[in-house]
Amino acid sequence: MDHPSGHQTTHQAEEDARNEAIVIWLNGRIVPKAQALVSVYDSGFMLGDGVWEGLRLYDGHWAFADEHLDRLFEAAKAIDLDIGMDWGGVMQALIDTQAANAMVTDAHARLMVTRGVKTRPFQHPSLSRQGPTMTIIMEHSKPSIPRPIRLATVPHLRGLPMTQDPKLNSHSKLNCILACIAAEKAGADEALMLDVHGFVNTTNACNFFIVRKGAVWTSTGDYCMNGITRQKVIDLCRVGGIPVYERNFSLVDTYGADEAFLTGTFGAQTPVGAIDGRQIGDGQLGPVTTRLRALYKDLIVQERTLQERGG
Repeated sequence: MDHPSGHQTTHQAEEDARNEAIVIWLNGRIVPKAQALVSVYDSGFMLGDGVWEGLRLYDGHWAFADEHLDRLFEAAKAIDLDIGMDWGGVMQALIDTQAANAMVTDAHARLMVTRGVKTRPFQHPSLSRQGPTMTIIMEHSKPSIPRPIRLATVPHLRGLPMTQDPKLNSHSKLNCILACIAAEKAGADEALMLDVHGFVNTTNACNFFIVRKGAVWTSTGDYCMNGITRQKVIDLCRVGGIPVYERNFSLVDTYGADEAFLTGTFGAQTPVGAIDGRQIGDGQLGPVTTRLRALYKDLIVQERTLQERGG
């Protein structure tokens, strides 16, 4: 279903009535949606103190789950948060939630961990004494993005690592939310964000690529989320003989691109049709993006086959 204002989002999915009856993993229990409740004293609600991952189910297989869970544990270590479970335990929780919802394919999981319930409503992490809060929300979710995405450049930047490192998948997303709001106010679907030097970086929710003369460009990676789908696209280009560059580039380079697309776990590779009112290429899904979509789908099948063989 399209956004009521005529905008669409990069996480827009087909309506699915089954999502009203999903069950949710919460602190070791699987509970109905209406019972998946968290305290108002929770660190995540109160301060955005937590980390999360998004994973996608393709034909019974959680794509690149190893890398997603490794990134979750690395993020938790970075914010000095003990998840309270080992890697295998988190993977089992994901599988258990999938089984409880009888999900086979086209499902999306959001796995979230916060510092847990606080004894008093203040910032200091020592007030979180009850252990972490962890949940897995799993929904039937088939992308429905009927037209290429429209982007607008916004004043909100992807910042320096010493302020809030953009590589960290944290619950503190207000900067990106404000960027998204600014883009919507400008009549676009999502925000194109620059880095602290004014180079094109990423959108508020996805990594960003352009195609110029058959070559794929993306940012240096210094100020963007260390996207797993982003890295897969870079790797696929290298293996497939497509020139690919992680480099600084400007809006001038971007407006003159032949194609542009976004990457993310949900939408994989989503075409961009216009940026700041300028049509990119012919405004439609381009040939390089089309090829990368096919290579990515093949990669997921290869990974699943390898896993099934115990490789």
